[in-house]
Amino acid sequence: MDSVNVSELVARLGADEESVRKMAVFKLQSAIGDPSFADVFIYEGGLPKLRFLALHSTGNTLAYCLTSLARLLELDKGWDHVTDDLVARIVDLVVAQPLVNVNRGAMSVLAAIVGHPSHRNSQPSSTGFQRLKPAVDTQPQFLPSLVEKITSADHALCANSLQLINALMRDAIANDAAFEWPKFIKQLQELGVIKSVYGLMQSSAIQDLAIPLLDFQSLTKTLLRNWREQKVDMENAEHRRAIRGLHTASSPDKATSDPTGSKKQNPAKWRRLGFESESPAWEFDATGFLGLMDITDFVYKSEDGFQKLLLEQSAEPLEQRCPIAHASISVTQTLYEHFEVDKSDEVEFQRNTDSRANFDRAFKPLLLHWSRLHTSGLNAFIRLWKVAGAQAEDFEKIEELIRILIEQVVGQAPRMKDVKEVEEELAEFELKRLRELQMELLELTYEDAWGHHLRQVRDELNHEALQFVKEQRIRCLLQGAWFPMGVNYVSDPGPVTSKTLNRSVPSAWRFVRLSHNRRYLHYADFDEKTTTEPRLDALQEKIDLSIVSSVVSNVSASAPSTSSSDSTVTTLAGHERASTSTKITIHGYLPPSNHSRQMSSGSGGGRKESVLLHLHPQSHTLASEWLDGLLMLLNQQPITADTNKLVSFIGGYGLKIRLLNVRFEDVGLEEPNLPSREGLDEEYYYDIAGV
Repeated sequence: MDSVNVSELVARLGADEESVRKMAVFKLQSAIGDPSFADVFIYEGGLPKLRFLALHSTGNTLAYCLTSLARLLELDKGWDHVTDDLVARIVDLVVAQPLVNVNRGAMSVLAAIVGHPSHRNSQPSSTGFQRLKPAVDTQPQFLPSLVEKITSADHALCANSLQLINALMRDAIANDAAFEWPKFIKQLQELGVIKSVYGLMQSSAIQDLAIPLLDFQSLTKTLLRNWREQKVDMENAEHRRAIRGLHTASSPDKATSDPTGSKKQNPAKWRRLGFESESPAWEFDATGFLGLMDITDFVYKSEDGFQKLLLEQSAEPLEQRCPIAHASISVTQTLYEHFEVDKSDEVEFQRNTDSRANFDRAFKPLLLHWSRLHTSGLNAFIRLWKVAGAQAEDFEKIEELIRILIEQVVGQAPRMKDVKEVEEELAEFELKRLRELQMELLELTYEDAWGHHLRQVRDELNHEALQFVKEQRIRCLLQGAWFPMGVNYVSDPGPVTSKTLNRSVPSAWRFVRLSHNRRYLHYADFDEKTTTEPRLDALQEKIDLSIVSSVVSNVSASAPSTSSSDSTVTTLAGHERASTSTKITIHGYLPPSNHSRQMSSGSGGGRKESVLLHLHPQSHTLASEWLDGLLMLLNQQPITADTNKLVSFIGGYGLKIRLLNVRFEDVGLEEPNLPSREGLDEEYYYDIAGV
């Protein structure tokens, strides 16, 4: 747009007719975002007219005017016309103006003013927050109105409201006096800003409000960082008052009264509350004022419960008492690390916008309920301490379990999960499950540090285990076994039915044994099972294993076995009953006949594959031993669950034995405190659970 058009537009801004002014400012809001146009607009004297319209117009004309002014300020131009009366007028509009489009423009102007504190016409040394403060002080409903608009059905209005709140918070934190910004933040919290923003973070509107919501989340982290970096100082009146409040809330009079009713000074005034010494201030070095705020909130939420807890602990032996204050500081530190408060959210957000799932993970609604999470975490610490029967030396172990608990419950919670559900899970999570998660994490730690080496070692050990089991299975064949050949029905009166078919006994037996050189399978048939196993030379029939082509069976590869591998035949009576359904069949190529010797002599070429032997194992264990034994004898892979389970079992224990040589520092862990051997002799043992 050239200078002539700008001149005409500026002239129309001062026209007498409302309709002309409205159309002019409507066109202006679209064009003013161009820096070159803005320069010409200012040169043509448009700013005084725009300011006049902002002070005196109404309706849509006012809305277009405020939008234009906000866009001009965003270009860092026009600051000399932002006067006190204009600020007061816009603050009044935020409180009293019902039109949504006017409200949006008004809050955009205020956000620009607060966000550019270096540009002021009056009070040049004041910050953006202080620039608004005189007008806000005359409008007690300004902040309540601002917080209320966060929940508006108009998403643009929500975004503008939250954007202005963010600007006020950021400027207050960065520039206001130390005693002012906490008061301002507390006022916002009391007005329900946390609840409102938390609701938006869990809503479907998060896509439209992503930027201001993430900004609020970042500001929450900034607050937490500021509180943590503020050292607890007994010379500070607020800090001294908070620490003394803890002592008062603990009902020290009851705790220090003797049976006669007289009061005496408790030498463990602060250790009784769970501090490590009688100088509690230094114990907050890791968490700063944030840690003091957290334990104060915990105590003040339920003073009666706190007093009852202290009485319960005082009844326990000294070593078994849960140090509540120490535990509270630990939970604060755990939450601080879990939410990565020192990390910028903007970088994480840019990296996580590639998918909906990652987009959701960028938002941490539960962070806004810090105090509730701390209270629930501390209660969980105390509960786990009691359930585990922990002692003072076990503090770090419970601390580690709480770290896992927070990660599992808070870290795995989806964006829309309500904080009350999270509190319930923290209160009910079982110690046994936490122990299991701890072991899983330990395995993952080893896997991360030693993954390649572990896989290589595991492969080697599995190969060794397979060879070991192969030898064990073949030894079962060398020992030999009895197999039923046929069945007779039990001589019950009445006809043979489906029920009596199951009541059968072997009528003949076959004993099978592998030769010592492992080249032949010897067998013979007997009318009944003998008390002693037949010698190899008594077994007249034999099969040359070199002609065996395959071993097949209807044995289930996944059937469970409850018998040990060496209890082959002498099992329970129920297992001794012959089974006509379980069968192992050995196939092979018989020697060629004379007339076919001239045919090609490939693998079985010119010869007919025949059944060489049938075996009917009496139990699944026996079937597993002989089926896999024969397969492995032929250099084939085992197929039954019993054998594969045994291979995995042996390989797994081999790996655990190897890991005994791995040092903690090798995987980046601190070396644990090992028990002393003082007072021990050579006679000691390891108690390994689950073997």
